Amino acid sequence: MGYTHYDVFVIGTGSAGQQVAEACAKEGMNVAVADAREYGGTCPNRGCDPKKVLVNASELIGRTSDMAAVGITDTVQINWEALQTFKKKFVSAVPIRTEEDFKKLGITMYHQSPEFLSENMLTVEGKKITFDKIVIATGRIPRPLDFKGSYLLSVSDDFLDLPSLPKSMIFIGAGYIALEFAHIAARCGVDVTIVEQGDRILSIMDSTLTDHLLEVSKCIGINFIFDATTSQIEELRKNKRLHYTQNGEEKSVKARVIFNTTGRVPATKALNLDKGTIAFSEKGVTVNEYLQSTTNKNVYACGDVADSGALPLTPLSGLEGKHVAEQILKNTHKKYTFSVIPTAVFTYPQVASVGISEKQAKEKGISYTVKEGFVPEWFSTKRMNAQAYYYKTIIDSDTDTILGTSILAPEASEMIDIFSLAIHHKMTRTAFRETIFTYPSFGSDTLSMV
Repeated sequence: MGYTHYDVFVIGTGSAGQQVAEACAKEGMNVAVADAREYGGTCPNRGCDPKKVLVNASELIGRTSDMAAVGITDTVQINWEALQTFKKKFVSAVPIRTEEDFKKLGITMYHQSPEFLSENMLTVEGKKITFDKIVIATGRIPRPLDFKGSYLLSVSDDFLDLPSLPKSMIFIGAGYIALEFAHIAARCGVDVTIVEQGDRILSIMDSTLTDHLLEVSKCIGINFIFDATTSQIEELRKNKRLHYTQNGEEKSVKARVIFNTTGRVPATKALNLDKGTIAFSEKGVTVNEYLQSTTNKNVYACGDVADSGALPLTPLSGLEGKHVAEQILKNTHKKYTFSVIPTAVFTYPQVASVGISEKQAKEKGISYTVKEGFVPEWFSTKRMNAQAYYYKTIIDSDTDTILGTSILAPEASEMIDIFSLAIHHKMTRTAFRETIFTYPSFGSDTLSMV
């Protein structure tokens, strides 16, 4: 049996994989890509983008509900089927458009997950492939759970494609995905329960902010069960029953649908990385400071699947893809570095953070001051009759530079970008305060947060 050779073979067609494949093809290299799912990756097809369309509806309900007591009399009604049709306008064209872009550049496309046969050979669609360089950009998938009845679980893909909303649902896990989906569903009238093994929501966020968000979440009808370990799921006539252990006691709760939202893990299982002599862990493909495999010099990894030290976020995936393309095209070793990374949870209100937390400042032995406050009386939120507005800023006591900020607010995801820019450019508190913003706006509020 013969084989086909490529200069560069890219596994995965999300933002990271696209950056590498297109950059290399534009420079005249013989490039191929492979993906077992629809082209375009998770974010535009079944992640960030379609989620945000549904989040928008939830925010509208939240805002009108807050204003109900002060003059807004008509209740917002959500037509879920129509909303899903609207969402598909953003999603349906992505795979076709991605493939068309690849075709224009002469990139060969495969629609299957490859498997490594050796360090420099893999198989895909029944063909043997050799390569000069290979790039793994397969992203992440829902964390598999293994207990009796776990096959009955749904995942985030299923939520985004629900043809209609069930009367009730349960989320296992209290991270980003669970909270965002729970806020959407609860505001659309679904009876929502979150079952969490730990003792709080959003464990990587500052607990002061998440405590406020927890209270808001309870007020919109979300039920929380903490310190609970799921042991079994059984199928009933209409519902599914989740059995869990809490403080040594066996308990249960039931709903029409149960979602696994315990997090996501690197998508490496199908690749047979061992045969490719590619080191990996539960964090992803092990890479050096150049995003190159530590055990196979012809292999690079970028995006969410790479253990690069960066958060699994779409903007970073694109930057890592660009970096890998540069390594391949210029045949050079340039260390991969990334700036401060803002992150946001699209609940309503939103939670966002950037830079270092107070805990991290303590661990690093930095001399710092904290400016924080619960400020629902500030005009930005008071005019909306919103009840939750909190900020916390960490400032270097020696240099007066802004080190980190966390915000709970209706527009926290936009506000945090201002702080991201300030931290990236090492702005002092004094210089930040000299900046002029439009007023009244959430942006202008940031001047009072430092």
